[in-house]
Amino acid sequence: MMNKRTFLLTALMVLALGVQAKVRLPHLIGDNMVLQQQTEARLWGWAQPGRTVVVTTSWGDEKVWTKADKQGKWLVKVKTPKASYEPLSITFDDGESLTINNVVSGEVWVCAGQSNMEMPVKGFGMCPVKDFNQHVLDAVNSKGVRSVKIPSIMRATPQDDAQCEWRQCSPKTVVDFSATGYFFARLLSRTLDIPVGIIEANKGGSRVESWLTKENLEKYTSDPTDSVEICKRWSQWDYHRSLLWGNGTFNPILNYTVKGILYYQGCSNVGDPGDQYSQRMKLLVEQWREQFGLGEIPFYFVQIAPYRYDDDDNAISGALLREQQYKAAQIIPNSSLVCINDLVYPYETTQIHPAQKQQVGERLAFTALNRDYGYETIQYKSSSYKDMTIKNDTVFVHLQDNYWCDAPFEQMEGFEVAGEDRVFHPAQAQHFWQSGGGYWDEAIMITSPEVKKPVAVRYCFKNFQIGNVKNGGNLPLFPFRTDSW
Repeated sequence: MMNKRTFLLTALMVLALGVQAKVRLPHLIGDNMVLQQQTEARLWGWAQPGRTVVVTTSWGDEKVWTKADKQGKWLVKVKTPKASYEPLSITFDDGESLTINNVVSGEVWVCAGQSNMEMPVKGFGMCPVKDFNQHVLDAVNSKGVRSVKIPSIMRATPQDDAQCEWRQCSPKTVVDFSATGYFFARLLSRTLDIPVGIIEANKGGSRVESWLTKENLEKYTSDPTDSVEICKRWSQWDYHRSLLWGNGTFNPILNYTVKGILYYQGCSNVGDPGDQYSQRMKLLVEQWREQFGLGEIPFYFVQIAPYRYDDDDNAISGALLREQQYKAAQIIPNSSLVCINDLVYPYETTQIHPAQKQQVGERLAFTALNRDYGYETIQYKSSSYKDMTIKNDTVFVHLQDNYWCDAPFEQMEGFEVAGEDRVFHPAQAQHFWQSGGGYWDEAIMITSPEVKKPVAVRYCFKNFQIGNVKNGGNLPLFPFRTDSW
């Protein structure tokens, strides 16, 4: 009996040692993954402390090795090849080899933010994505797109792994891809004719503070950082909780080598005072760039869509948040903001998840193609307010980044004008130009019969107001105000 017990214990010990001896990889590094092309991509994992780990790639003769530290952690960098659909493999060996297959080299982007980034191609309950069936069928042409979804979980401490796996795009799998992320990757992949991977690390309803570290929260906010206190503060809406979502949902991807970050968030910060949101957005981008350690990587984000946040049709809490996002784009280096003021239907006043996601992703792709991939002829900027002049009862507004076009030519919608009483009235607006002094003065001419002496102009500066002004790239004018009331 004792011999059997001794044999069994010995066998279990050998098995345990064997398990410990085999290198372990984070779930983010596995079959079907996309490596950032032509760079030194980081690969990491765990092994027995002090054990040597040798990494061999199918595309090169050079072997890379390192030793696991006292905690069993190790990290190496491997030179990645030019983007291609050719299947690659990587072998990790610490005495027992482990190989991952069907790896490709391409472009890798992070899809971060809240529910409008998380929203899959199949939509949410009561929230459809426009042209769903067509997109599912078309997915056969998007085999170069791959995605990995990081589970949205909360943790009291930063996590270095998450239960996830890379997925290849097909009519069966595309339904679960982030819609905005997928349409971005689809256009990028087809234009560049290379694989594109998206890492989905987001959480519906999250605030900008949800992704800040403990150190940044303590230094720049009054939010609690103790997990018990955090849960008490936001007992009803757990998606508003600070710190915990970043620890569980974003921290596991920080070792991965990526090209840039796409971000769609802001609804849960509506009502924040002053410039608080724009400053915290800047703080978050600085934090993420420092954590990734890849330099000033691109950060492209989406302005929140029109939505009736309050019962008052004239309320501007959402408009103020959009203004903060516009300000954030001015103070965050290597960033760009996508305007989607036109991508809601009139009946979507209380639909927090608008159905038109294809154009959102594609506008992000226009931005990346122009700024990062050499497609300088692509017009990706929305026009924005530049300045104005007032002559008698008429306001002349000049725009910038309009690509030589303020459209439509007449019957522009969305403008309001106010006099010294600070009461805004709907205004008539149309294109205006005149020759003088050797140049053409092109502007938008704005008048209202109720305002004889105008002092301020607003454009779509309400929670839910859809304008029709677009530029030469058929991109919408950013909502704006000329007052500070």
